[in-house]
Amino acid sequence: MTTASSCYASPLRDLLVVACMSGGGDPLALSDTRTSRRSKLLEKCSAFPSPHGSAGLVSSCNNNALSSVFESNNTYFNRKQRRFNRASCTSGQVTLEMEKEAMPYPEFDCSAFPTRIAGEIKSFSTEGLVALKLSKRMDKFMLYLLTAGKKALADGGVTEDVMAELDKSRCGVLIGSAMRGMKIFYDALEALKISYKKMNPFCVPFATTNMGSAMLAIDLGWMGPNYSISTACATGNFCILNAANHIIRGEADVMLCGGSDSVIIPIGLGGFVACRALSQQNDDPTKASRPWDSNRDGFFMGEGVGVLLLEELEHAKKRGATIYAEFLGGSFTSDAYHITEPRPDGAGVILCIEKTLAHAGISKEDINYINAHATSTPAGDLKEYQAFAHCFGQNPELRINSTKSMIGHLLGASGAVEAVATIQAIKTGWVHPNINLENPDKAVDTKLLVGLKKERLDIKAALSNSFGFGGHNSSIIFAPYK
Repeated sequence: MTTASSCYASPLRDLLVVACMSGGGDPLALSDTRTSRRSKLLEKCSAFPSPHGSAGLVSSCNNNALSSVFESNNTYFNRKQRRFNRASCTSGQVTLEMEKEAMPYPEFDCSAFPTRIAGEIKSFSTEGLVALKLSKRMDKFMLYLLTAGKKALADGGVTEDVMAELDKSRCGVLIGSAMRGMKIFYDALEALKISYKKMNPFCVPFATTNMGSAMLAIDLGWMGPNYSISTACATGNFCILNAANHIIRGEADVMLCGGSDSVIIPIGLGGFVACRALSQQNDDPTKASRPWDSNRDGFFMGEGVGVLLLEELEHAKKRGATIYAEFLGGSFTSDAYHITEPRPDGAGVILCIEKTLAHAGISKEDINYINAHATSTPAGDLKEYQAFAHCFGQNPELRINSTKSMIGHLLGASGAVEAVATIQAIKTGWVHPNINLENPDKAVDTKLLVGLKKERLDIKAALSNSFGFGGHNSSIIFAPYK
């Protein structure tokens, strides 16, 4: 899954994790309502510390200048072409646990800001994965993406021999970002104040949203669907469902997908402060993220990445991939109401959940676990909860939690990281707690919410929500692979 041990502990120690899923892991399955049988997407999730330098980014078999910037002794060649009509997906997940400073204060001077806390990755190494020269030029969202993508492949059992057998024209990358290379762009503006000659020659390509997916595809030599999606904090879910749809439509056998973001810089923090979206509980950062608690006052900004490797079922089974869960389906809707505020009647979210259940081909009673978007904002948490009450009623088996209570809000990476957390819950039979839920909002029924301790749960089907500025709503469903 995409979350690490920090999901079950403090939101500050190992607060931000690089997580990935790749071809060979716990299963995810996807229902295609256009056919009488379910198309399956398999996904593997497993968490382990980052073995820095253990696997290099694989240089592309294409003879182009960019392939030389990666440090690797491996080259994968396309020797066989495989095409399968059935859409399914395997994926394996890896998480890189990042050691944190004792307190989560940004490295820049933020003393003038009303919010002075954030979940910043304090130590991160690309040694053996990305060439040093390139790593100094890239934005962190790209470095996280490349590292997670390669770790996902390794965790999914995509060895050099397996890679050599893949039909690379049917392998794709769809990893998005809400905020893209903002640090690269910010630095370019600062350099321009002196002279254009001081600007990083890579500032334009490395600041674009699509370049992370593009660089990973170039490195792997994958010639299938390759692009990125940016739908604010719903980005991860949008990328996962669109990647799955490529497999369902028979356009790909394997897709790396997810989201990555890193904007804990002055313009990033300042921008969200200006939106009045962030918590100001600076004196007690461990309590700052508190979804559904009556004392919530905004979200706690983090950074990180989540990558899944989705794979057509028969393709995955043929190569002996480990399957962790099935991806059953998903949907998107728009609130069509406001750029930042949730729709008062919750109609957009309700419609999204109902369409997701229909696409997955399951009933509302089949859902007994929800990983909510819940960001710890006064309006957003409540409107989402009301949508749950409308769609699922008072199902006594239903358990709801928010991963953001433990790791903060990873923006465009949050949906992918939370998808991994959901799959890990399916895999382990444990759902993580809602930490800091000390004084629940009177408008929510605590009987449905996971408490302050993790709980055992035999998950039948799990829903994961992600919403974004602009009124973007997304829901996806996972279930145990059987």
